[in-house]
Amino acid sequence: MCFRCQILGDSMAELARIGIAIDLDLLDEFDKLIAKRGYANRSEAFRDLVRDELITEVSGSPDAEIFGTITLIYDHHTRLLPERLTKLQHQNYAAILSTVHVHLDHDNCLEVVLVQGKSSLVQNLANALIATKGVKHGRFTLTASGHSVPDHHR
Repeated sequence: MCFRCQILGDSMAELARIGIAIDLDLLDEFDKLIAKRGYANRSEAFRDLVRDELITEVSGSPDAEIFGTITLIYDHHTRLLPERLTKLQHQNYAAILSTVHVHLDHDNCLEVVLVQGKSSLVQNLANALIATKGVKHGRFTLTASGHSVPDHHR
């Protein structure tokens, strides 16, 4: 069986057992982390780490088809900020699937933009929105289509 099939968990792949050497303190911290996140065992946590890195690697290609969320926190009273954010979104409408806007309090808004498209286009849009003067905090989280993500449950 090919190495890729073993790592990616293709539907026809068998499980491969591997051994790794890890510092005991690091392993202890990993065990605390996976317990906190509710993993049933180290193997599931390790597989998720590998999948996450593979998705990150694939998304590094400018033409890769990616999906993601752009999360913004901003004060909607900031002069022309809502208009600038809306203009950027309209200029990139083809990459935007949906937008959710929530009023957190009298001043602050949370906006989550669901995006899809070529990695370079989506990343540029995320960078432009997050870097817009007046945005207090922004984060871009990417993923891949369900077809390109190996099955989580083995």
